[in-house]
Amino acid sequence: MATGVKSEAVINYSSEKGSVEIREISKPEIGEEDVLLEVVNVGVCGSDLHQWTADHSWRVNYPVVLGHEFGGHIVELGKRVTNWKIGDRVVSETAAVINPESTLSRTGLYNLDPDRKGFGYGVNGAMTRFVKVPARCLHRIPDHLPFQEACLTEPCCVAYNAVVGNSRIKPGDRVIVLGPGTIGILCAAMAKLCGAEVAVVGLEGDRNRLEIAKKYGCEVIIGDATDWSKRTDRLGADFVIDAAGSSMTLKIAMDLVRPNGQITKVGWGPQPLGFSLDPLVQKNITLQGSFSHNWPVWEKVIALLASGILNVKPIIGGVWPISQWQEAFEKMHRGEVVKSILKP
Repeated sequence: MATGVKSEAVINYSSEKGSVEIREISKPEIGEEDVLLEVVNVGVCGSDLHQWTADHSWRVNYPVVLGHEFGGHIVELGKRVTNWKIGDRVVSETAAVINPESTLSRTGLYNLDPDRKGFGYGVNGAMTRFVKVPARCLHRIPDHLPFQEACLTEPCCVAYNAVVGNSRIKPGDRVIVLGPGTIGILCAAMAKLCGAEVAVVGLEGDRNRLEIAKKYGCEVIIGDATDWSKRTDRLGADFVIDAAGSSMTLKIAMDLVRPNGQITKVGWGPQPLGFSLDPLVQKNITLQGSFSHNWPVWEKVIALLASGILNVKPIIGGVWPISQWQEAFEKMHRGEVVKSILKP
C-alpha cells in the first residue's frame, strides 16, 4: 500500500467543549504484532459524545481519533501476525494497550487492567479510513453479517457482560433498565433473552428512543417506575440496571429494587452522589459495577448476532459519511436516534 496516504478523521483535539473536527491524518504504521484495518463502519458511542461535550470522567490523550465500535477488512499484516490474512472480515475489541504481564491480563481480565488504554481516548480510534489494531484484539465475523450490524458488537458486549456476566438474571425476574440509550436498550434486549420481564425508563425527551425499546418486547415508562416495580408483590424489581449517564439515577435504582435485589451500574456519571447509601445496607442490596468485556464475551455476542437471536437493526438510526459526523453526533445527542453509524 502506498505510503503517505492521507485520510479524513474525526479528531477530539482538546478538553474544551466542542473540540472535535475533521482533520487529515496519515495512514498508520503498524508494528510486528499489529494489523492495518480498513474501516467499513464505525458506531458513535455515548462516550464519543461525552468527549465532544466535555463532560467525560476519563483521561484522554489529545489529540485523538474518536471511535471504538468498528469493523472492516485487514489490508496489512505485521511480520509476527499468524492465523490472519489480507481481506479477512473482522471486528476489534477496545483494549488497544494492555500490560500482558499483569495479574488481571494473565487471568483474562485485561479489560480491567489499570494500564489499559482504549481506542478513541487512549490511542487513535476508527473514525477514519485506516486504524492500527493489535492482532490479539481481532474477531472474525461471518460473510452474511453486514458491517453495519457487526460494528455494534462492542456495545452488545458491554450489555452482555452487564446482564449475563454480572447480573445473574433468571427467567421470570422483573428487571428495570434506567436510560434508553444504546447500552440501556441493549441491556434490556439481553435481559429479555434471559427470560425476564423488562421495563425501560426514560424522560419525556426520550420518547423516540423508548419506541425502539418496545420493538424488543419491553414495557416503556416515562418518569416514575414505582408502580411497575411493585406490580407483583409490592416489594420492588428483582434487578435494576442503571445505564444512565448520571450519578443521581443510583438513588432511583435503590428506591426501585426489592430487598435482597441487585443493582448493576453500567452507565458513567462523573457527578458526586450527594445522597445517603443507607438503603443499600437496609435492603441488603447487591451493587455491582460492570465495565467493558473480554474475549469470551465477544465470541458469544458474535454468535448471537450471526444467528439472528440478537437483532441490532432496530437501534440503527442511520449511516452518515465521516464528513457529516456532526449531524450523526447531534441526532444521538438529541435523542432522535439510538445509534448513529459512520462510514469512512
